[in-house]
Amino acid sequence: MPMFTTDPMALALTALLAYLLGSVPFGMLMAQVFGLGNLRSIGSGNIGATNVLRTGNKLAAFLTLVLDAAKGGVAVLIARATLGEDAAQVAALFAFLGHLYPVWLGFKGGKGVATFLGVMLALDWRVGLACCATWLVIALVTRLSSLAALIAAALSTFWMFIFGQGEAFFLGIALTILVYIRHADNIRRLRRGEEPRIGADKS
Repeated sequence: MPMFTTDPMALALTALLAYLLGSVPFGMLMAQVFGLGNLRSIGSGNIGATNVLRTGNKLAAFLTLVLDAAKGGVAVLIARATLGEDAAQVAALFAFLGHLYPVWLGFKGGKGVATFLGVMLALDWRVGLACCATWLVIALVTRLSSLAALIAAALSTFWMFIFGQGEAFFLGIALTILVYIRHADNIRRLRRGEEPRIGADKS
């Protein structure tokens, strides 16, 4: 854990702004821009890139992935540049919470995979690349996006220690727990062998 030296009011403002940035539903926005319909009635009903891909529009899915990752990364980078490492970790947590539980959508957001990876890249690009590589390898081998996300999240704290980011350990644990909470339905389907593979028409 970093030493919390930033003024508490500044950290509170950081948390609020990071949450608001994280809560921007880019998947929903891309669906509107590309005329793809209501994501809530498509596939899994999720607002993330994987569900956008189920519409068949790869560009919209790619943009959703990039923007969902970017909002987490930008929150971390701005907080670090203006206030310090303690603020960066606060921003990471609350940007992630914003994506998972956005106020604009009745606190029913996405699974957080892209935002998680964006946050990790901003905290330490080596850790972020290791998490991205983990996700990619598992996804290519199994074609199970959810399994790839669960394994990437579970290994995130391992990569933090490998690359000397032990002070982010508790943040990594918190983010991993949130990923698993949001993937509870996916975990149940994985256990039953019913989880849809990447490219499937529905969840």
